[in-house]
Amino acid sequence: MVFEILAAADNAAPQNKFGFMEALQAGGFISWSVVTILAIMSFGSFFILFTKWWDQSKIMKQAGMLNTSFWRAPTLREGATKLDKDGAWRQMVDDVTTAEDQHSKMANAMEAHDWLNGSLSRSEAYINARLAAGLPFLATVGATSPFIGLFGTVVGIYRALIAIGLAGSASIDKVAGPVGEALIMTALGLLVAVPAVLAYNFLQARNKRIAESLAAFSTDLLANINSNGAIKPKVMTAPVRAAAPVAPKPTPPKM
Repeated sequence: MVFEILAAADNAAPQNKFGFMEALQAGGFISWSVVTILAIMSFGSFFILFTKWWDQSKIMKQAGMLNTSFWRAPTLREGATKLDKDGAWRQMVDDVTTAEDQHSKMANAMEAHDWLNGSLSRSEAYINARLAAGLPFLATVGATSPFIGLFGTVVGIYRALIAIGLAGSASIDKVAGPVGEALIMTALGLLVAVPAVLAYNFLQARNKRIAESLAAFSTDLLANINSNGAIKPKVMTAPVRAAAPVAPKPTPPKM
């Protein structure tokens, strides 16, 4: 008897026909396609954000080794052994030392200088291009995902107008589903676009700081080679504490 009463109560309770999955099922192929595209864009945006953030963090962390170990070495080749073998800073040092080995084939000193400068410029450009990889995808997602969501919104409103036309009246049970679907598509488009734009600006700002550090390091390398190791950037050293004054020993009294 109790089970019969509970079953009757469940049948009498109103069913929610306006949830997220219900809206997608009502929207059909177009709604599912829009949601799938937005999900792929969102996954790609977060994947690029975390992978690029990790790459940038490694380069910034390795930059601290320049003053603590690299510039303290007597030569660039010895200093290079103290840097990460696969790091950006080690790549620049290896490129410029390779160019230095080849500069003897140049006709005059000016051509040798241009050759070293060009080698460092190519190395900088390669590192900056590698760091910028993926950012165009974030920019594309931030610019297009609201319009993809808007496409789903337009389709939902169109379905609502068809329901109104068929029913002959704008009753809430006829338009609530399509209008809810339209609002969901708009919200999804914004939900994907906003993180992509924030990630793009965040990574772009960090890339700019890294590019400035690379340019400064390139100038220091070129100056060091042209001066035969005499010119080095200022290396930060720990301050040396002054020794405490020693109190004079008392002289024994004369007998």
